[in-house]
Amino acid sequence: MFFLLKKVLLNTSINLFFFFLLLIGIQNSSNKSKVDLMIDKTVELPIGFIIGTSFISGSLIGGFISLIFVNQNKSS
Repeated sequence: MFFLLKKVLLNTSINLFFFFLLLIGIQNSSNKSKVDLMIDKTVELPIGFIIGTSFISGSLIGGFISLIFVNQNKSS
């Protein structure tokens, strides 16, 4: 149990750190675009922010999925 909590906190903290670095680094970006969500479009966001958040969310979800599989293998 402690192992899983430690991994979740590490994964979340690393991705939050990357997100804050993304917010700091994106301040002077001038290339902006809208994202089409099939229902509506978002406000204009910097392209680097859109790409960065997709990588960070993929890393976060991938970390959680790997923890689920490790937990299932240990209990089997």
